[in-house]
Amino acid sequence: MAAVLRRLAVPAGNLHASTPPPSRKRRKTPCLPGCWYNPGAAGRQATDTKPKGFALSVSQQNKDGRLMGVSAPIYSPLQEDNSLGAQDSREWSIRVRRARQRRTMLELIALSYLVDSGLLLIYGLAGVIPVAASLAFAACGLTAVATYRMFLGAGICARWPEHYWVIPQIAIHLAVQIAFAWMYPEIGFLFMCAVFVICSFASLRATLREALIDWALIALALGTLLLLIDQPLSLPQNTGFERFIAVVVLISAFGRSLYLGTLSAALRDKLYRRSVELKQAYDKIEELAELDELTGALNRRSIMRMLDDHLVSARRSGEPLSIALIDLDWFKRINDVFGHPTGDEVLKTFAISIFANIRTADRFGRYGGEEFLLILPQTAQPDAAFILERLRMIVGDLDWSAFSDGMQVTLSAGIATLAADETPEALLARADAALYEAKALGRNRIALSTSVADADCAACPPPYTRIDA
Repeated sequence: MAAVLRRLAVPAGNLHASTPPPSRKRRKTPCLPGCWYNPGAAGRQATDTKPKGFALSVSQQNKDGRLMGVSAPIYSPLQEDNSLGAQDSREWSIRVRRARQRRTMLELIALSYLVDSGLLLIYGLAGVIPVAASLAFAACGLTAVATYRMFLGAGICARWPEHYWVIPQIAIHLAVQIAFAWMYPEIGFLFMCAVFVICSFASLRATLREALIDWALIALALGTLLLLIDQPLSLPQNTGFERFIAVVVLISAFGRSLYLGTLSAALRDKLYRRSVELKQAYDKIEELAELDELTGALNRRSIMRMLDDHLVSARRSGEPLSIALIDLDWFKRINDVFGHPTGDEVLKTFAISIFANIRTADRFGRYGGEEFLLILPQTAQPDAAFILERLRMIVGDLDWSAFSDGMQVTLSAGIATLAADETPEALLARADAALYEAKALGRNRIALSTSVADADCAACPPPYTRIDA
């Protein structure tokens, strides 16, 4: 990166890439102002000093100056580095979050094995099973957890689409429970409770496919165990102490399952909150993409899309559609005399005044600079002229001196009504011509544009009619 920045800081010469002199080190030859070209590299590569997003087209010429060809656009590698860095950062944060979740699950599994090992140790001290059985059970379970933790630390799990390894983990832990239930059937019911806890762990992350596979594995393992074992799976209950330990076994199994259920509920709540936040962010992005940042009106792309939609709807229903191009009079003079911040406040106040005095069905957007487009659905030209005249009087009557003494803001507008088979471009052109006529007549007025199809209509005034207050 430092080498790229040093190359960007050095001025260069012309467009010609001279042949490098024979030497052991390749010399960097100037190819564009602010760019450097390495003749030994495969193809021409340049680094632009312009802001990112500007492309370079490098032309190669022969000795007499004739154009030999134009290379493909060349973009700054700094832009690519920035985008790749942001992408790597997002991927890294996702991996860190997943690793943290997996470590939490592994800690809970290890704790569950320690609880069952403690219960087995109690049975071992009571003489029901050998004491070594509890140590062997703990060793098997913790070894399985440690092995998966080692794979997690090596990044092996992240290479798989299912990075939690639900099926392999279920198979290994189920094998441990079935093996000890087969060796010690006199306390086999304890291991069956542990199988229910394993199912609770699997329910946190298993998909439908993984859940069906796990169910099949558990059914096969339990069926095989019950068919091969001669002694029934049970818990000793001969003495009061043994009955007490049996109650502890059941309570611990139910408690762990319920706790995992609360974790599942917390995950669902977190997912719901994330989805709500994502929906809000998406709505905000859509709003920002459709609205003009300064005035809050629809931006040009949105208002033009709505114009197309209203044209289609008007043709389908046969109802009239009028539009008005509105321009603030002498707005450049306002910027020059009172300053651009005051001009911005004027635009905001104007947009708010228009929004407060148009109908719900009308659409108002910023067409460009101090020009705005007002779409008036289901509105004939006489009604549109009345609406625009009312807006003109409202804007002119506002106390603009609040921004600066002596300030007065007025508007001019050109109105056009949709004719049969007229394109949006033609309709806008007629409204723009009417606006130009309103300015030519002295500004602070409304002008109408009448299509050829409506020329015989008595209710419609002739083209470019001046409407005085």
